[in-house]
Amino acid sequence: MPSSILGGHASTLSATADPQTMTAAQVAPSRRSLREPPICPTDEEALGPKKGRKHQKVDKRSPEYIIKSGLAGGIAGCAAKTFVGPLDRVKILFQTSNPNFAKYTGKWSGVPIAMKDIWVQDGPRGLFKGHSATLLRIFPYAGIKFLAYEQIRAHFIKDKSQETPGRRFISGSLAGCVSVFFTYPLEVIRVRLAFETRHDSRSTLRSICQKIYNEHPPSVRPPPSQLGPVTAATATLRQVAPSYGLANFFRGFTPTLLGMLPYAGASFLAHDTLSDLMRHPSIAARTTLPHTRGTSRDPNKPAQLRYWAELSTGGFAGFISQTVSYPLEVIRRHMQVGGVVGDGHRLGMAEVTRRIWMERGWRGFFVGLTIGYVKVVPMVATSFYVYERGKYYLGI
Repeated sequence: MPSSILGGHASTLSATADPQTMTAAQVAPSRRSLREPPICPTDEEALGPKKGRKHQKVDKRSPEYIIKSGLAGGIAGCAAKTFVGPLDRVKILFQTSNPNFAKYTGKWSGVPIAMKDIWVQDGPRGLFKGHSATLLRIFPYAGIKFLAYEQIRAHFIKDKSQETPGRRFISGSLAGCVSVFFTYPLEVIRVRLAFETRHDSRSTLRSICQKIYNEHPPSVRPPPSQLGPVTAATATLRQVAPSYGLANFFRGFTPTLLGMLPYAGASFLAHDTLSDLMRHPSIAARTTLPHTRGTSRDPNKPAQLRYWAELSTGGFAGFISQTVSYPLEVIRRHMQVGGVVGDGHRLGMAEVTRRIWMERGWRGFFVGLTIGYVKVVPMVATSFYVYERGKYYLGI
């Protein structure tokens, strides 16, 4: 009896231990327990165990990453500029005190009325005058800016412990300066195309370039007897220094560079900071898209924000950056059209600042700020949204 009982137990154990004698129903549960994922896997579980990917890091200096980040940035810039193209032209006409549109400044209704006048006079093409030059400039500008930001940020911020507002601001500022260095002449051409309001002859990209290149400052010089030694030396230096030709394509470069420091720095800082807040664990379920955390290339990449959250962070970044940099933008616009208005006298940054102050006071530095908000907030929102989605779909 004991042996039979023992034999029964032994046979049971033997059957359990021998997979060949096990039925499919007996094998299936054990296999499912080993291979099937949980019913509702989280992003963490979908990415696999943390071990082995904790220290994995994407190589942002690889040629593929550089090309894809630049491509995503260029597309984002073109999409954003096209979205606000009509507002951009009206803002330039307001900023540069165009005689035909000066009567519309300072009023909330000025923007739609100005757009209506342009539509009546030139049709829909008038609202996008200079847009071809805009796209020609904005693709390399935005591409270089976002690409440079990723590279500079990777240099200054190597891990979470170095993720400080100061480093984010510096990374954004330097990225903006790099992009300006490479694309500023195209910005001057764009502004001049948008500034033109003549109807007797249509301005083309080639004609505008020729006009800018051939513009000479007026050769008005007082008699030597009226010049002091310092003034005479300055006047002689101005005559020797190039004041036309290729130098004309760099008018307003100094205020542009100075304005880019707070503009790009504040833009990237505000966007990244608010993006972190949007991804806070307490609200992440409502603000982020499920199953978008991490990529095959970068498992630690944060989840994509929902469209309204991403647009909100970009819009906030545009509002902050526009506010802190607008006075320098107004000065830059006046310098860029210096060969068209008035007597053609070339104005330096200090002289433009003084003239604006004498004519309009401190309010003169904020002319067109309302339309600036209307334009920049959706533009920056669109730019960041397209860029972040572009990086995600490109796999970086």
